[in-house]
Amino acid sequence: MTANALAKLLLDRGVAVAGLVSLAPAFAILMLLVWCHDWRSPLYVTERVALGGGRFRMIKIRSMVADAERLGASSTAADDPRVTPVGRFIRRWKIDEFSQLWNVAAGDMSLVGPRPQVVAEVATYTAEERRLLEVKPGITDFSSIVFADEADILHGASDPDLAYRRLIRPWKSRLSLFYVDHASVWLDVQLIALTIVRLFSRQHALAGASALLARLAAPTDLVRIALRDTPLVPAAVPGMSRPFGA
Repeated sequence: MTANALAKLLLDRGVAVAGLVSLAPAFAILMLLVWCHDWRSPLYVTERVALGGGRFRMIKIRSMVADAERLGASSTAADDPRVTPVGRFIRRWKIDEFSQLWNVAAGDMSLVGPRPQVVAEVATYTAEERRLLEVKPGITDFSSIVFADEADILHGASDPDLAYRRLIRPWKSRLSLFYVDHASVWLDVQLIALTIVRLFSRQHALAGASALLARLAAPTDLVRIALRDTPLVPAAVPGMSRPFGA
């Protein structure tokens, strides 16, 4: 194990354990509220693709109705009726993502890395996108900060999955691939800090992500998209010549 890999492991496990302990009271209250809403399990356990293409079971505090995956698209818009009242609060403060600290502590995920995807979505990956499986999936990275408003982007879409693949996935894949190519513990620390800033000031987080990309000599269009100050238009994912559905 290299020094950088060991440092990342220690950062992941240390922060995950500390986070789980400190957030345990809040998690317990929210889980009780979710359970009281429909008397179903407050946890949502779903299969995701792991490092190298394997599988793992990701744990979230449930923010949608029970069996939501059978009732609609895998992408979730802001107006999705499957999201419960408590779930809107959970999603607003990204608590469903913080509950994934359990997966970090268990070694399935890292604090920083490409967001874990469902098997069906990974099945549509291009050869270039499959490089995202070369590192552990994470709770946050550049793409999570830049597209924290994913649900708002998909608001009103007749086909949220197609809208995601045309408007969001191309940029998320490129941003996550840039992380894969520049991964380091120091970059992880900076992205964790920006993720915390994002909870309180989206504009400051976006400006910070854009500046960090610029310092790392990212392509100009990635630096620009990180600011999110222009409308999104359909684009092709890395490895494809045209957008989905074009």
